[in-house]
Amino acid sequence: MTQKKEHLLILRFSSLGDVALTIPVIRCLLKAYPNLQITIVSRKVMEPLFKEFKGINFFAVDFNQRHKGLKGIYQLYNDLRKIPITKIADLHSVIRTHLLCFFFKINLFQVKKITKARFEKYLLTRKKNKKFQPLTPTIYRYADVFRRLGFPVDMQKHEFPLKKGIVPKMILKEILKNNNEKWIGIAPFAAFPGKIYPLDLMQKVISYLQKDYKLFLFGKGKKESQKFDIWQSAYPNVFSTVGLISFHDEINLISNLDLMISMDSANGHLSSNFGIPTITLWGVTHPFCGFTPFGQPIENSIFLDREKYPMIPTSIYGKKVFKGYQKALRSIDPKVIIEKAIELLSK
Repeated sequence: MTQKKEHLLILRFSSLGDVALTIPVIRCLLKAYPNLQITIVSRKVMEPLFKEFKGINFFAVDFNQRHKGLKGIYQLYNDLRKIPITKIADLHSVIRTHLLCFFFKINLFQVKKITKARFEKYLLTRKKNKKFQPLTPTIYRYADVFRRLGFPVDMQKHEFPLKKGIVPKMILKEILKNNNEKWIGIAPFAAFPGKIYPLDLMQKVISYLQKDYKLFLFGKGKKESQKFDIWQSAYPNVFSTVGLISFHDEINLISNLDLMISMDSANGHLSSNFGIPTITLWGVTHPFCGFTPFGQPIENSIFLDREKYPMIPTSIYGKKVFKGYQKALRSIDPKVIIEKAIELLSK
């Protein structure tokens, strides 16, 4: 009798950083199980993240119309049933995926979901009696879901892609005036203010590094674009990417960087997925929360002094900022970031 071919459905709708964290695990999964069929279910905007995988299916959810509300989730279930899937990996574990997985379970599909360790996260971030110890990194929580579905993966066997992405022609035209300059990406913004390094201090970092390196600014939105335009006008070696290239081209550009400087945000994961040295700045969050970019040594994480700010981390995602911690990131001297950048670029 011919064994039924496994087809794995992976659910992970948002955020960008969390979706980006799936990439190293999927690489290891496909290396260990080259005949495994995979369908990724996520928002359309996330599709460029998975372009490196040949043969993987991408299913774009539409929570604004077709898959909106409870009726939409059932419609999503019916849409996915048309795919010959055999097992479901819920890497998101939110109400939407719980409902969707319920429909699969009652129809006898094997479903496993991520263990988010919400209580442990509470102990790590509460004000009093804080249990300050590292949580299991999210990327290993993803791997555990696959293990429980019968697909154990060895993250120690991970291999970064050898081929870099093609840099957009319009970017090359603007920047290749000096081929000898190394390229640094800087992503100075994050979802919440508690994770954003003060922009006047970041400007000092940019002002110094642009003297010897080509700097690319990554971000989105009008507010960020306006700030980037000021820096781009003020410094000859600074180039803003906002609004000029697609997300796919942005990923390609990031794959060609020599260094990324990022907040605790998605760009740090995008660069680390290519094995690029990545400096991450941590405000009211902390590497112990489990979101350190993959493959980056702890020395590449710059975080607050807990003797001065003992309640760090105040939250997992940076949304909650305790009184007196609003300006905590100002305690990180720009010189620390500059020296770390030069150290990594000189290796």
